[in-house]
Amino acid sequence: MEGRRRLVARCQSRPVAHVAAEMGISRQCASKWVNRHRKYGDAGLLDRPSVPHHQPTVTSGQVVVRIEAMRRQRKWSARRIALELAGEGITVSVRTVTRHLAHLGLNRRRFLDPTGENNREPRRIHARWPGHMVHLDVKKVGVIPDGGGWRVHGRGNEQAKQSIRGRKRGGRARYTYLHTAIDGFSRLAYTEALPDEQARTAIAFTHRARAFFARHGIQHVHRIVTDNGACYRARDFATVLRGARHQRITPYTPRHNGKVERYHRILAEEFLYAHVWTSEQHRSAALQVWNVHYNYHRPHTTAGNQPPVTRLHTGVTNVMTSYT
Repeated sequence: MEGRRRLVARCQSRPVAHVAAEMGISRQCASKWVNRHRKYGDAGLLDRPSVPHHQPTVTSGQVVVRIEAMRRQRKWSARRIALELAGEGITVSVRTVTRHLAHLGLNRRRFLDPTGENNREPRRIHARWPGHMVHLDVKKVGVIPDGGGWRVHGRGNEQAKQSIRGRKRGGRARYTYLHTAIDGFSRLAYTEALPDEQARTAIAFTHRARAFFARHGIQHVHRIVTDNGACYRARDFATVLRGARHQRITPYTPRHNGKVERYHRILAEEFLYAHVWTSEQHRSAALQVWNVHYNYHRPHTTAGNQPPVTRLHTGVTNVMTSYT
């Protein structure tokens, strides 16, 4: 506002075009502020909202008050509020309700009460017995070229360049897909390195995972929890259920499958990036050793700082617990 006041003061004794050229603005812009000052005084130099003067389809104030009341009192979502208003004969789109909630500062549940009182409390997902919930997921990692990748030789090294040249023209980097099944109660985990994440691969892996759990006393799986990946949405994936309930998590909510997500973080920190691998075969062979280490030797806080296998009724099976 101070710059506009100086503009008006200079235009009192000099041509508007000359002052506009000095200040680096157009003559029309300078004339606009001079005319507003003549008509309204200093108040005319304030910014004006860009809202049109005439809005035939604007939401009435009474409806906005109704939206705010429903949000604060009932904690309803925008879609629920739109449905309730439609039942009262008021047609408002979900997008419009969402926009008004954002303007009111009520678009997030935590904004209803900053202290968290009367707000939604997080609910933990508890598996009550072995086999109650088995979580499945896939982690994609890059294929290690023979001789090691850039972690061994460094970025820009000739070995790394040769691995890039070895790809076909226009080809992309290759990946290995780590399929994992983990029992939600005991945290017993089974992981395999497979070439893809197609439905037939996921189905075959799930059959082998069920056999692995059966050898540890988990004969029946009550619920299989997965994300919404294409391999788990395939029609043929129902063949691996065998009476179990297939539960897919809410889209874009990986915490609903948090047990296997946390396992993949442990896998990355303690196995994938904690060692130097010279080839993909080297890492795949070591993955079998990691499975034994995690299930039989690594302490887990959920199991009272004991390995996951100690939470099973059968305890240790005939699989050797020493891999040295």
